[in-house]
Amino acid sequence: AKPRMFRLPEDDALVNRMGFPSGGATLARNHLWPWRHGLPGGAVLGINLGKNAATPVEEAARDYVATFDALHDLARYAVINVSSPNTPNLRQLQDKSALDEILAALQQVNVKQAKSAKAAQPKPILVKVAPDLTFEALDEILELVGPRSLAGIVATNTTIARPATEDVRLQAIYAETGGLSGRPVFESSNRVIRALRAALGPAFPIIGVGGILSGQ
Repeated sequence: AKPRMFRLPEDDALVNRMGFPSGGATLARNHLWPWRHGLPGGAVLGINLGKNAATPVEEAARDYVATFDALHDLARYAVINVSSPNTPNLRQLQDKSALDEILAALQQVNVKQAKSAKAAQPKPILVKVAPDLTFEALDEILELVGPRSLAGIVATNTTIARPATEDVRLQAIYAETGGLSGRPVFESSNRVIRALRAALGPAFPIIGVGGILSGQ
């Protein structure tokens, strides 16, 4: 099999095109079942959801709903991943109308599941965004926060941008198709986080991702 992950230790970086390799929601449920009463140390389990590679974007909501429905009772919160560059056309789902359709369908299931479980409130739903979004595109996503009862934003996924380098070997690796993570995404991720914080105020939950290289 051809490699789908490329490390650049000199730049504390990694390019991957893994996509979402998975045995499916049923197998994931079986793996997660032993932790249904909680994770060690009180850690919180969030489940990251994406559409299948073969599913057309017009039918993406079906995939998100089916997976969310199957794993709902095991998750403390769910992240709607519409920003991975490694699943065909997935990033098109960051378009406001496409994302709105997905979130509307998910919240219907969310409310129904909460009533069935006699839960005090539905599960928190967050959206994971790309570091490559323009501020205008980001603003459109934020217009859905209130109407679709979003509990938070995850910022950010990997980037399709590449840093400049004179090193021919690094240029060859950066030329590989896939999402770039590690130190090179730190600044672009924080650019998005700063914009989100300015728009959403001091209390709205933002999960920061990208270029994190230590516990500090």
